[in-house]
Amino acid sequence: METYTNILLAWTGISLIAFIVLLFKSAPYGRHSMSSWGPSMPSRLGWILMESPAVYLMLLFLLFFNKSLGIIEITFTLIWMVHYVHRSFIWPARAKLEGKEITLVVVLLATLFNIVNVYIQGSWIFLFGSYEKEWLWSPFFIIGLSIFLMGLYINIKSDNILIKLREDLGSGYHIPKGFLFNKVTNPNYFGEILEWLGWFILTLSPAGLVFFIWTMANLIPRAKSNHEWCLQNIEDYPRDRKKIIPFIY
Repeated sequence: METYTNILLAWTGISLIAFIVLLFKSAPYGRHSMSSWGPSMPSRLGWILMESPAVYLMLLFLLFFNKSLGIIEITFTLIWMVHYVHRSFIWPARAKLEGKEITLVVVLLATLFNIVNVYIQGSWIFLFGSYEKEWLWSPFFIIGLSIFLMGLYINIKSDNILIKLREDLGSGYHIPKGFLFNKVTNPNYFGEILEWLGWFILTLSPAGLVFFIWTMANLIPRAKSNHEWCLQNIEDYPRDRKKIIPFIY
């Protein structure tokens, strides 16, 4: 447990460093891709490779601890899989990624993040966490699950709007309208932040808190970069939209 705690503290410190760096230097993928960051690969393949460890490594935890599984471990794993099966396989299959490339260094760093994050979350769920079955009808679990599902809905609905926009108007960047796009540039990121806030609350764990901090450290600077890019590169982009959190930022 002492080693695990030290890893949590170190990983949190790295997230704060990443947050500061990303405020001033956009991660090189999507509209911010740069050939100077080295070799790249097809975006669809890259997304599957870097996100899928969150699926199969959590399944390895499930397999390894199969003799001591309870309803809590199974429930937490199912909630986790709802997000990551979609993010690893369904979204890359549906998104308009033809002809797009993702930098290899981004794929490697994201893969490393997912490996460490699964170790942190899985270790808590299957080894260090202690829950009675009554936890599933506690206020923390119910509220946290509600926030997680709301974030999942916002995330997927926002992605669907962007996919439909590309289908209707072709490649390139267009102004999405409707739903939370009328309030913020990056509602999909807002939805993901809500998901992992909900995860933290429903698990009420240090592992969940660290993941929530990492999510904000990654997505808030990304949302800032995307918002500024849209203002500079898309004609008539609405200037009253916030970056990621409606009415706030």
